[in-house]
Amino acid sequence: MRSYKLIAPAKINLSLEIIGDRPDGYHELVMILQSIDLADEIEIHSISDETIRVHCNHPQVPTDKSNLVYRAAELMATKFPQALAKYGGVDITLNKHIPVAAGLAGGSTNAAAVLVGIDLLWNLGLTQTEIEELGSILGSDIPFCVAGGTVIATGRGEQLSPLPTLDHIYIVLGKYRSLEVSTAWAYKTYRQEYGSTYLRDTNDLASRAAAVHSAPVVKAILAKDAVAIAKTMHNDLEKVVLPSYPQVLQLKEVFASQPGVIGTMMSGSGPSVFALCASQSQAEQIQQQVRQIIPNEDLELFVTRTITHGIQVAGK
Repeated sequence: MRSYKLIAPAKINLSLEIIGDRPDGYHELVMILQSIDLADEIEIHSISDETIRVHCNHPQVPTDKSNLVYRAAELMATKFPQALAKYGGVDITLNKHIPVAAGLAGGSTNAAAVLVGIDLLWNLGLTQTEIEELGSILGSDIPFCVAGGTVIATGRGEQLSPLPTLDHIYIVLGKYRSLEVSTAWAYKTYRQEYGSTYLRDTNDLASRAAAVHSAPVVKAILAKDAVAIAKTMHNDLEKVVLPSYPQVLQLKEVFASQPGVIGTMMSGSGPSVFALCASQSQAEQIQQQVRQIIPNEDLELFVTRTITHGIQVAGK
């Protein structure tokens, strides 16, 4: 049977701005997304019957149709029925390393890997753009996860404009295993509290451009200046998540207090918090220091770094 092994990196937000409401009910966003080398491994095998099977080593991850991985395979089967009939169904195994429900696009990057894997498995010959368009049907983060790197994402997050990629900025990342923040709750609460500041005429591009405050962090990325990036990072959702989740706030404050941390922020809707560091050795030292300050076994801490790519094929 044919098979592929794929590496699916997580992402962090270096910036997340909420501009206003969209006619489709989503928020109009401007985000800077960055791939990191904390990654899951996905093994995908062809099988003789036309079914989809999903397995995972993490007990919190469902393996039924509620899983984005299953839905990604189902989408490919629906879009390419002749390939399904010719090559058979798929057996997918997820080896999770990215924390679950963490604001790190773990589910989205797994789905992106399945789209890439089935394209290869079924010899479809899809372009990267075509795979990203399929991904946008399933979720706003999936198109980014396909190619990864460093991008500005607009619309609801699916419209991507590449930036110069960032490599080897070291990061300490923390997430409480048992803590989850609902993305829907975060955006709904932000709308309730800050909706009065929303841009009302989304067709007014001049006013929309004026409402965006990510120019300083973009300038810092263009200069590949890690210190300037750290100083200009911004996440609107911190305004509602941090007051409601004291553990997330405490983790950010502890990171900020450590020598060697050049900047810290919550990723996406949380509850993950990351700290940019000047070097790998400092990141490792900060990981140890934070572990001593917060000796809670529920807190997962990772040392990772920025990378220049998204889904990669690791072997057949």
